[in-house]
Amino acid sequence: MAHIGRRGLLAGAVGVLAAVTAAGTSTRAVAAVAPGAPEPALRAMWVASVENIDWPSVTGLSAEAQEAELVALLDTAVERRLNAVVLQVRPTADAMWPSALEPWSQWLTGRQGGDPGWDPLGTAVCLAHARGLELHAWFNPYRVANHTRLSLLAADHPARVNAGWALPYGGKLYYNPGLPEVRRFVQRAMLDAVVRYPLDAVHWDDYFYPYPVDGAYFDDDEAFREHGSGFASRADWRRSNIDTLVRETAAGIKAARPGVRFGVSPFAVWRNEEDDPLGSPTRAGVATYDDLYADTRKWVREGLLDYIAPQLYWQIGHPQCDYETLVDWWSKTVRGTGVDLCVGEALYRCDADSATEAWRDPAELSRHLSAAARYPEVRGHLYFSAKQVVADPNGAMARVVADHYPTRVPPR
Repeated sequence: MAHIGRRGLLAGAVGVLAAVTAAGTSTRAVAAVAPGAPEPALRAMWVASVENIDWPSVTGLSAEAQEAELVALLDTAVERRLNAVVLQVRPTADAMWPSALEPWSQWLTGRQGGDPGWDPLGTAVCLAHARGLELHAWFNPYRVANHTRLSLLAADHPARVNAGWALPYGGKLYYNPGLPEVRRFVQRAMLDAVVRYPLDAVHWDDYFYPYPVDGAYFDDDEAFREHGSGFASRADWRRSNIDTLVRETAAGIKAARPGVRFGVSPFAVWRNEEDDPLGSPTRAGVATYDDLYADTRKWVREGLLDYIAPQLYWQIGHPQCDYETLVDWWSKTVRGTGVDLCVGEALYRCDADSATEAWRDPAELSRHLSAAARYPEVRGHLYFSAKQVVADPNGAMARVVADHYPTRVPPR
């Protein structure tokens, strides 16, 4: 295994990709797809870098050790017959690549701005593609820090340099989505990676406006006074801010690299039916439309996304948010839009020591895939997260592979 430092990245990338191209798909050890057959479904795992959840396992490892851990995760994805990894590369308004716009991520060296001595994202793309895996780059648009102290950020961090860009809320720092200059900046920061690397997709998770915190106030009063005229409510203005980010990012991706897909993995309840007849027959305490100001249904219906991967992190038969009920609702939502539905699966809940009986059963997750297979709109599953894909504490992942993934299939 050759370590790819920044100076050798371009040559390494060209060499790896040329070798794969020359060898053909057989190098990827995946089953061929017959002409005219449906495109293979997405089989992906999330690799979270924030707080060192999955990778790197701790901060401060050498470049060689970080790369070795990454290789082990990618090899596990291959062993589990997956065809994609969703790698978190902008966890807290910082970067897992040599960005000129934002500092190096603290989750690499333990110090934000600390040079890790290699290019993790560039290397990951090459290593993934050489293994027949797609690389979906996972960005968090507005989260700045898991604390509220600007002084702890790197000295040149944009949130520190640009007064008023960041707001404290619930013990964390967030960029203010109501500021047009912030929206433009975060798009530039993310699209920098799209321009530099042959990514397969840009991926966002469920963080838009922050989740509600009791007793906390997101103080965007000034931004609303300056930019909110013409809206019936602050909530409508906030949703418009996120809609604009999604719409502009989608256009930016297509302009920069037309083959790159755009996917979002939101909290799975758009609205409850009791609040909106278009909503799902659920009774969730949070809804993306009302609480995160993310109109995920609208993005699908307008075709702004290539795929949506709602986090259906409940078991079959859950009394408030039943898994099958939500698969049905999302299937109807994407129908006819051209947007693929890929289901986010709670592998992290599968544990023999779980307090919930359903999640102690190794067959629960396999039943999810069987239920979802009844809907042609479902075009794949994503598993949270990589360390559970590796450890598989109650055998649920092995059961999924045995029941549903008899062979490897190429990426989409």
